[in-house]
Amino acid sequence: MANAAVTTIATKRAPMNSMRKTALVAGALYLITFIAIAAAPLYQSVLNDPKYIVSSGIDTGVRWGAVIEMIVALACIGTAIALYPVVKRQNESFALGFVATRVVEAGMISVGVIGLLSIATLRHDVGTAAGADAATLVIAGQTLVATYDWAFLIGQTLMPAMNALLLGYVLFRSGLVPRIIPLLGLIGGPLMISSTVGEILGINPHVSVWSAIALVPIFAWELSLGLWLVFKGFRPSAAVGAASATPPEMPWPPQPRAVTA
Repeated sequence: MANAAVTTIATKRAPMNSMRKTALVAGALYLITFIAIAAAPLYQSVLNDPKYIVSSGIDTGVRWGAVIEMIVALACIGTAIALYPVVKRQNESFALGFVATRVVEAGMISVGVIGLLSIATLRHDVGTAAGADAATLVIAGQTLVATYDWAFLIGQTLMPAMNALLLGYVLFRSGLVPRIIPLLGLIGGPLMISSTVGEILGINPHVSVWSAIALVPIFAWELSLGLWLVFKGFRPSAAVGAASATPPEMPWPPQPRAVTA
């Protein structure tokens, strides 16, 4: 009787298949990227005070913000690694594009972080030293802040829009998740791209009504995708179709064909 009960319980606990594990990991990494929101208040002083580099005090906020953003950068790459095998089965070109834009996003985040950490280093080693040229240091600090701002625009504004178009298209066509989720990305992607291009060309400021409108669907797309993948995973019927689309492995070395008379 005891063995029968154990067998019954074991049969009820179906093992997590590889597609479910992939969805769980990718969804968790997408949600981790949202901790970038916590870095914004930590950077307020270094980004908004031109004389920050020549002032005294600790740089704890800047350094913790840098740690948070590097975690986000690694999570971005992680989402690409996790989803690439699934997306590749649907469209290899879009899968490669998705990975490329994710890597560029992580790289731009790293460039911005290096700029702000450089300000912290100059502030600590030179900024408060006797005889330091304050005017030159302020210019250097503003240059590094400008580098961060442009890296943020390319890495954390333009690249997420490109990600939304590439991944959103594949998910919408495949039905791996409810189509309303990738539809948000397909709507927000062009809006965010146009807002970013407008800012680069000087048409609209960094914070504008247009950029706010563009941000809403992109934010909703990434958040809803992360939550769905964590709690629901890929749709079973679409996931089965994706798995069956994987070509069979060819034996190596190749086996000689039998010759018939």
